[in-house]
Amino acid sequence: MPEPGERILVVGPSWVGDMVMAQSLFKTLRGRSPGARIGVVAPAWSRPILERMAEVDEVAALEVGHGEVGWSGRRRLAAGLRGRFDRAIVLPRSWKSALVPFLARIPRRTGFLGEQRYGLLNDRRELDKTVLDQTVKRFVALGLPAEEAARGDFAVPRPVLRRDDANLAALQAEHGLGTRPAIAMMPGAEYGPAKQWPLAYFRELAEALVAEGHEVRVLGGPKEAEAGDTIATGLAHVHNLCGKTRLADAVDLLADCRQAVTNDSGLMHVAAAAGTRVQALYGSSSPAYTPPLTEEAVIHYLALDCSPCFQRTCPLGHTNCLNLLTPSRVLRALLST
Repeated sequence: MPEPGERILVVGPSWVGDMVMAQSLFKTLRGRSPGARIGVVAPAWSRPILERMAEVDEVAALEVGHGEVGWSGRRRLAAGLRGRFDRAIVLPRSWKSALVPFLARIPRRTGFLGEQRYGLLNDRRELDKTVLDQTVKRFVALGLPAEEAARGDFAVPRPVLRRDDANLAALQAEHGLGTRPAIAMMPGAEYGPAKQWPLAYFRELAEALVAEGHEVRVLGGPKEAEAGDTIATGLAHVHNLCGKTRLADAVDLLADCRQAVTNDSGLMHVAAAAGTRVQALYGSSSPAYTPPLTEEAVIHYLALDCSPCFQRTCPLGHTNCLNLLTPSRVLRALLST
């Protein structure tokens, strides 16, 4: 258990949704030791999300591409962290993710066994996937004493991202957003098409929502710009904001929306942490493993015999887990609250 004033370095994950879920660990550490100082090693892109977390005191940006070892970058970062932290918690299970705490000579280094990390970690934990059956539970468990973590019956605080009202007002003016009650749509899912609801369904739903008096905001990165055009082109009150906003902007735009219709993606977790009611669409993945961490969520999951397969593309070629999930079903759920 962290002691008052303890300095804790967390090596964060490399995906948006996982970084949001990591806040549950930060909340656990701060709740048990209000005087603890928490630093996070994270990709530079994640800084805007971490800056919206009240528990994070410092972000140490790791300028290394996803999947790269980046020896020089890790050594340089470690040199700047040396002597400044009492313990480290390594969330990813790769060996390279444990390099910075080891090179920084942080005395206690906690993480799950994996990828031959015996020399890099000195507080090594066995991962029992039957007990720690969710990603967020695994994150929180690494911040607890081993005996308590192994039981799996601990509390998991929900992520909460701060809203910036001044930034929201600027975004509303810049993008010509209206006064209709807003619904967000997030058609992307970085993992692959087996997690992506058909774009034609998003567009059909957008048309129906506009007819019901709503504004629709399509959110995502530059890769989703074309998908956003497919949904929004020619429709009044439907705004394609994909690639036109920053990650921090998404927090504010989502916090201003009544609900969000989303694939199982990083922005799904951002929406939940921003306080938006989530209509979560699951295909190849499982809502039991990575659910939106909010009580304000409706899960749309058909639980077919072939689901979840956790594949990037449908191994059977039909993607029925999503194609049979109709816009009318989602519209009914949206209008029932």
